[in-house]
Amino acid sequence: MSDPVLVEVLRGARVESRHRGAVAVLDADGGVAFAAGDIDQAVFPRSAVKALQALPLLESGAAEALGLEPAEIALACASHSGEPAHVATASAMLARAGREAASLECGAHWPMGEAASRALAAGGGQPGPLHNNCSGKHAGFICLACHLGLDPAGYVRPGHEVMRLVTDALASVCATPLEGTEHGTDGCGIPAYAIPLRALARGFARLGTGLGFGPARAAAASRLRAAVASHPQMVAGSQRFDTRLMAALGARAFVKTGAEGVYCGAFPALGLGFAVKCDDGAGRAAEVVTAGLVDRFLGEGTAPAALREPVLVNWTGTTVGRIRLAGASTIASG
Repeated sequence: MSDPVLVEVLRGARVESRHRGAVAVLDADGGVAFAAGDIDQAVFPRSAVKALQALPLLESGAAEALGLEPAEIALACASHSGEPAHVATASAMLARAGREAASLECGAHWPMGEAASRALAAGGGQPGPLHNNCSGKHAGFICLACHLGLDPAGYVRPGHEVMRLVTDALASVCATPLEGTEHGTDGCGIPAYAIPLRALARGFARLGTGLGFGPARAAAASRLRAAVASHPQMVAGSQRFDTRLMAALGARAFVKTGAEGVYCGAFPALGLGFAVKCDDGAGRAAEVVTAGLVDRFLGEGTAPAALREPVLVNWTGTTVGRIRLAGASTIASG
């Protein structure tokens, strides 16, 4: 099955590039509200499932016991820009567990945010693991290990009890067996499992509603959604799509980027979850599709215009093109 063209990139009035992909929107019972392309294809959701991976941190009682603040819970779901607030919050999470940055096993990279990266370099600094966009998630894993009385060393390995709990939560929420199955390795070192788009969308519908969850998991999902809605800056960063969209919509939508053209999210009040995969891995296309889904399900014009149809600007500041949903796409038609 060939996935349809979802997004077009225009230079002037001419289409310069096209992005194909698949989209699934489901309710918590598995009912399909919208589908385009092959939604049964298994994809690596990567960072798009960080919120699902954070559930054990809350439902275990670790977040409560360690006194994690909403901003810290939001950072546990983040692919952050490495801005000073992100670095300080990740460090504070580790301090609550009596640990330091050396305990992080995510590796180091320059901040994803250009301004943060330039500022670090200008000050003569070097990137450390706290600057890694996944440091909040990993700090959450360490908090969970310490709360359970476990040595966090090696927490990224599939056999560590923390990673078993995280994998079990992901498998349970998405109703897809993962333990013992073939997996890859994510950029931050943890196992990366391929999951069908259909299952991811249903899983996010469950995250957004708590339907199908026991009391502890439903409460964890609710607290997690509230933390993200109140601190969208922690989930991504300045001028990032996730932060800008959730700052505009509040609790009406949860969205999370993953690498290689993946987006997942939920519309809690509607009981729907969604999953997007652009075949060529283009994040810019996945963002436009996500904005299109917001407009389709929450009302035309709900997504900020700058996110729904971003303009392309050259080095002189001149607008030279735009990115839009493909003319034949059915996403925009409710």
